[in-house]
Amino acid sequence: MRRHIYRACGFLFVGLGAIGAFLPIMPTVPFLLLAVYFFARSSPELEQKILDHPTWGPQVRDWRERRAISRRAKTMAIGAMATGAVFTWYTLGAPWYYISIAILVIAGTWIATRNE
Repeated sequence: MRRHIYRACGFLFVGLGAIGAFLPIMPTVPFLLLAVYFFARSSPELEQKILDHPTWGPQVRDWRERRAISRRAKTMAIGAMATGAVFTWYTLGAPWYYISIAILVIAGTWIATRNE
């Protein structure tokens, strides 16, 4: 029973990661990290499939092995958050813009300080 729940959670997070691949507001790799965690406990074949993926596999392996984020991934993540903040400023204005800036500063600082 537990394996089925872990597998379902793995598929859920793969789905969220797929959505994040197309939306600049949502991340991809953190959801894939969660998917790998759940697949490791339910389906090693699906875990390996993510780890072998040509685009996302290296990022997942870097985080898993060294807690590292590549410079390109850092730049893309911080750039996407900044784009989201500018979009929020143009569309929603205050106070939502300030919330977006706070997320950019907090999450961007955390991302920028990770190993490369």
